[in-house]
Amino acid sequence: MADEYLQVITTTATEEEAGRLARSIVEARLAACVQVLGPITSTFWWRGNIDTTPEWLCLMKTTSAHFDELVAHLKAHHSYEVPEVTAIPIRRGSDDYLAWISEETRGSRS
Repeated sequence: MADEYLQVITTTATEEEAGRLARSIVEARLAACVQVLGPITSTFWWRGNIDTTPEWLCLMKTTSAHFDELVAHLKAHHSYEVPEVTAIPIRRGSDDYLAWISEETRGSRS
């Protein structure tokens, strides 16, 4: 059965945290790649108030087989009490790129 692919998204409060998470996720082979973008500005509800804050966006390329383990890793290493963890299916991509994601996430070791 062919792998199913995901782009998993989270945000962090600092560039340093984004870099640390990106490195630990790739080292554990939970994602083949983590792209860090920012700063961005997020406006959201938190504890009954609207907050606006700068954040760093992390886009992780992985397979659906690694999603639960990736979520557990993020919860264990993220500074937020409730970090954003969402996933968007990658419905299409070049065969070479998707094969690379599969290859680089084989044998995860978190």
